[in-house]
Amino acid sequence: MDSEQLKSLAVDAVESMKGQDVAVLDVRDRTSMTDYMVIASGNSNRHIHSLAEEVVQRAKQEADSKPKLEGGETTDWVLVDMGDVIVHLMLPATREFYDLERFWRDAPGLGAAGTE
Repeated sequence: MDSEQLKSLAVDAVESMKGQDVAVLDVRDRTSMTDYMVIASGNSNRHIHSLAEEVVQRAKQEADSKPKLEGGETTDWVLVDMGDVIVHLMLPATREFYDLERFWRDAPGLGAAGTE
């Protein structure tokens, strides 16, 4: 499954579980570590963990992928690393504090070696 399909899979999984304010960032011209970042909010720690579990389950079933999950049931930020797509699931206050959308939007383009 290519990165576009993996991105769609992640967005569909999050939206199916009522993730809020889903944003997709294309970071291919800014970093070599991933192609896309999907960012969404949940309404509780349990909700963001459920969102993450749905993404992981679908990735395993539909993409034959083995995503890595970071963050537990009581954390306010859970990350699902699928290689070409990284999914950040956060409580609204955490998302506002870290403001990943602005960070990646304003980041200069980086070459493959990590230099401008």
